[in-house]
Amino acid sequence: MKWNMGWMHDMLDYFSTEPLYRKYHQKNITFSLIYAFAENFLLPISHDEVVHGKGSLLSKMPGDEWRKFANVRAFLTYMYGHPGKKLMFMGTEFGQTAEWNHDTQLDWWLLQFPQHHRLQAMVSELNGLYRSEPALYEVDYEQRGFEWIDFRDVEKSIIIFARFAKNREDFLIFCCNFTPMERVAYQIGLPHSGRYREVFNTDSEMFGGSNLGNAGWVRALDEEYHGRPASAQVTLPPLGVVVLKPER
Repeated sequence: MKWNMGWMHDMLDYFSTEPLYRKYHQKNITFSLIYAFAENFLLPISHDEVVHGKGSLLSKMPGDEWRKFANVRAFLTYMYGHPGKKLMFMGTEFGQTAEWNHDTQLDWWLLQFPQHHRLQAMVSELNGLYRSEPALYEVDYEQRGFEWIDFRDVEKSIIIFARFAKNREDFLIFCCNFTPMERVAYQIGLPHSGRYREVFNTDSEMFGGSNLGNAGWVRALDEEYHGRPASAQVTLPPLGVVVLKPER
């Protein structure tokens, strides 16, 4: 596998930008999908980016403490949804605040604080989702495993995409809101009508979020939108990612 350093630099540049100005950097989100299937890529959060004065992943995020953690949760969940294998580095999973230091251990003592403990819990749940959903890993290196639903809502910094398993009926929908504004009744196009379960929400209270979501599910109707035969209205939490899965 080849380390996708271009993706990493684009993502870190995007997420370190104040959300108000992210609409001017939407290409950082979309560009990697132009070449994502040219190699067998690994998505790294490289050790080179958390040393030499560059700061930890958490410290790169703008805003107050709540927004920093929300940004990290959204970043990691988007990374898990993006095609390619995943690589985290030394403390990213619990919000290490200091740069990595090879002369000492990680700052495990941070886990006594709720926000760090809850971020670690989210990464644990995210790993569980990854292992349980073939759509996240079966078709990583081919175009047929990924489809944009919409990436044109630049003003709201929202992107929607689908990940497919080998069985095309097995898929997930990632709804990403990269601003601190909640979006209620936001309409998205979907492959077919019916019930969709909310299988993951970065804004869950148990992850340190504000607990804004879709009460576990949404219903898609046979109303065309985003070039898809069905659509649903969803609630997108601030600086959050919601993952939907169709019920059979």
